[in-house]
Amino acid sequence: MSVGKNKKFILSWMIGGAQGSGVDSSANLFAYSIAAAGYNIFGKREYYSNIKGEHSYFNVVASDRPVRSVIDTVHILASFDAETVFRHAWEVEPNGGIIYDSALENERLRNIPTIEERLKEDLAQALKAENVGETLRDVLTVAKRRGVRLYPIPYMDLIKKTGELLGEQQITVLMRMVNTMAVAASFSILGADINKLHRGLSYAFRAKKAVVEMNFTACKVVYDYMRQNFSDDFPLKAPNRHLEDEMIMVNGTSIVGIAKIVAGCRFQTYYPITPAADESVYLEDKQVFNLNAVKDGDEYEYPHLAENKQLSEKGHILVFQSEDELAAIDMAIGASLAGVRSSTSTSGPGFSLMAEGLGWAGMNEVPVVITIYQRGGPSTGLPTRHEQGDLLFTVFAGHGEFPRIVMASGDMTEAFYDTIKAFNYAEKFQVPVIHLLDKSLANSTQTIPIPPVDEVLLDRGLLINEHLDGKTYKRFQFTDNGISPRAPIGTRGGIFWNTGDEHDELGHISEDPVIRTRMMDKRMSRLQLIDETIPSDEKVAVYGDTNAKDWIVSWGSTKGPILDALELLEEEGINSIGFLQLKILYPFPSKLCTEILGGAKRIIDLEQNYSGQMGRLMVMEAGISPTNHILKYNGRPFTSTEVLDAVKEVLSRNTKRIVTNRGG
Repeated sequence: MSVGKNKKFILSWMIGGAQGSGVDSSANLFAYSIAAAGYNIFGKREYYSNIKGEHSYFNVVASDRPVRSVIDTVHILASFDAETVFRHAWEVEPNGGIIYDSALENERLRNIPTIEERLKEDLAQALKAENVGETLRDVLTVAKRRGVRLYPIPYMDLIKKTGELLGEQQITVLMRMVNTMAVAASFSILGADINKLHRGLSYAFRAKKAVVEMNFTACKVVYDYMRQNFSDDFPLKAPNRHLEDEMIMVNGTSIVGIAKIVAGCRFQTYYPITPAADESVYLEDKQVFNLNAVKDGDEYEYPHLAENKQLSEKGHILVFQSEDELAAIDMAIGASLAGVRSSTSTSGPGFSLMAEGLGWAGMNEVPVVITIYQRGGPSTGLPTRHEQGDLLFTVFAGHGEFPRIVMASGDMTEAFYDTIKAFNYAEKFQVPVIHLLDKSLANSTQTIPIPPVDEVLLDRGLLINEHLDGKTYKRFQFTDNGISPRAPIGTRGGIFWNTGDEHDELGHISEDPVIRTRMMDKRMSRLQLIDETIPSDEKVAVYGDTNAKDWIVSWGSTKGPILDALELLEEEGINSIGFLQLKILYPFPSKLCTEILGGAKRIIDLEQNYSGQMGRLMVMEAGISPTNHILKYNGRPFTSTEVLDAVKEVLSRNTKRIVTNRGG
């Protein structure tokens, strides 16, 4: 665990506790504070689908170099309850540390109701194998045997001391700061700058200055206690650094929300569903904004791109919570017909209800963006857990045949630019665009360079911005490339009809077999137009050895752990691997895949679903069959460690199907 002069610094920090006890707040505090100290961070949030009580945890990886995923091992486990230690002490590596409440050492495994019976049995067997009992002290004994450092903290005593300094006697008020204390203890053993905690608190409680100062007092009490009672020999240290690039800390839902405003989206619908609703809630908070980017202190106020300033210097987005998902997509379609860039955001079960509206948009050539944050299925499935199980459904959703674009982002920066591209694609080709994200991206936190937006272009396609008096307007006019000029509803002289039935050029219902054939050909020809028009680098990305015989092929949020794993493989001398990331999944980039993978000996399909859906689509569309599969579908995202080990297994033993099941 030691860090040499030129070796990459990497710290894996975890905090856990009952949902509703401030786990997320403390993790965000640590992440923002360590980022303020000059470190790149990537954080992963795991939580149950109930409101309060069940165990949740947050893993933050900090590094002096870009970091894109979490790892299996934990260097510091920060806890303020017994359950966190029972569950996660086993993940702490030798020379790592466990911060825990010294008052809880007699807690027994059997007395913790929120640990599943299956896990209790596994933990009991593990403790029995170590010839110890089933208390928290026994778990810590086993950890110490493995070389883990223990940091018992008398939280209650320190809380009372904090109360004395603040003149506050109500324990219920003071207890709210216990999670902040766990973060301060972590900063102390890392030798990190306590003033960065003040900056983190100022960010977390930016509207509550008194709360910031109370919590910072608690931080100083714990920070000093740790320095007085424990040796300063923890192997990892985190002194202040300087990052060359100006960074922002974002999660997936907020970066997509920012991008939608930058893209000119002015109408967003949603029905609350995990994890997609966070995006709309973010947008609800930003419904009125400056039209130009300005810097306010240390934060940029996005968005920025110009639009018509007919009323004011302010921009506006209307966010509407509908009664259900059917209404959500129908309202977004209606706004698009009126000429507004519009979108709806949902997750798998919600998208299932949108299939009929999706088909209506396809029939009527309506540009609309559907943002989908995938989660575990089928049915309600795993409401707060991760999966990539909706790919084939999005490609084939809806009865009959109509064109659509299905695209997937691999990281936060891609999510930003892909969101803007989604609106451009939708209006340029007049098709629904389905933008696939997932729970991992939605609920992960990452520092990224501030995306430059000066060169962002908005392409509204063949949008008519003039009166049409005296002209016969054919909304569905047959054209050479299949794209008809689009007039918003309300355009003077622009009379046309919309219907769910087949129609002629004016929109009148028609069952004429010749018209039907021409209209189907007109709509479906866009798939070829899309494939020929979208640049190659927007369809796929290639990493690693372009002449490799061994290729990993994947899509979406697996990108981060794959790239991190490739770096680890290169450190081990294994550098002859290529990675093909598919960004446009439909129309499938068959020609590009054939060109890139033509000389491949092994094609490793790596996905987070049971059946290898992208691999099946590749067979169907390009005739290319993966030789090996690395799959995970336990509801937790890949770690770079899992990808590393699985790829090495394929390379050394040529295992055909590997199912990883470690994380979570």
